Amino acid sequence: MSPPLDQPGGRFVVVPASYVFLLRDGATGPEVLLQLRRNTGFMDDHWAAAAAGHVERGETAYDAARREALEEIDVRDLDLAFVTAMQRTRGGEPIDERIDFFFTARSWTGEPRIVEPEKCAELRWCPLEALPDPVVPHERAVLAELRLGTTQPYTTFGFEAGSREGSP
Repeated sequence: MSPPLDQPGGRFVVVPASYVFLLRDGATGPEVLLQLRRNTGFMDDHWAAAAAGHVERGETAYDAARREALEEIDVRDLDLAFVTAMQRTRGGEPIDERIDFFFTARSWTGEPRIVEPEKCAELRWCPLEALPDPVVPHERAVLAELRLGTTQPYTTFGFEAGSREGSP
């Protein structure tokens, strides 16, 4: 029998989520579609991926990305490209252990629109070179790597510097 989560040696729960950054070519370079979060209980009043959410039981990260894009911004048939898997923490509490799957899409069907106005105050195309402020910190890190062309298949966020082996 494993010890409880709050005991030394206890197992923790990893919460998986999928993120979709819609990209397009703008007048001054690449642009990303971001939403301004509100009334979600997490990072409200921060800019974030236009579509993101938890991976549900029995669902792949790709399927979750497609579902979230349909539910949140009414687009389908996304041509998803995997960017990175980010392991992140905020101190090691069980709910704070995350694995985030980031995707981009440069083509899709439908015109992005706000489907959940109670959770999204605004959708905006933003140049990767000039993101609005504030952006959810771990998402800003991925967007910076996209802008610089330095993405890696595995990244971390929130861990001590010495524990980031294999991550920039």
